[in-house]
Amino acid sequence: MTHTTDIRVYYEDTDAGGVVYNANYLKFAERGRTEYLRTIGFENKSLKESKGILLVVRHIEADYLKPGHLDDLLTVETSIESMKNTSIVMKQLVFREKDMLFSMDVTIVCVDADGLKPVRFPDDLKAGFEKGI
Repeated sequence: MTHTTDIRVYYEDTDAGGVVYNANYLKFAERGRTEYLRTIGFENKSLKESKGILLVVRHIEADYLKPGHLDDLLTVETSIESMKNTSIVMKQLVFREKDMLFSMDVTIVCVDADGLKPVRFPDDLKAGFEKGI
């Protein structure tokens, strides 16, 4: 399953030249992952409150391919590449129409509510992710 989220580039997302500031692609990707999670029936806040877990970024590999600009409508595509007991690797791509602007592989780890030690994904969350593989 590939989940898509549309994001409009606002002035606050750009530098003085109207080009998307590089760190904002990470924010766009975070929004894409959050919306993916909602699609499979979960929210970050409720995962901590009801299951005592957090999903945290462990590793990122990112490629900036083309610039985004003020007022562009971007699409963030999020899909699952692989999954283990306590971690998941997601592929995230950012497009402006058919042009790929950004590509990222991100490793997310399931940790306890204190954020100190890795724990297994709860069965229902794992099942939701497995639908996307």
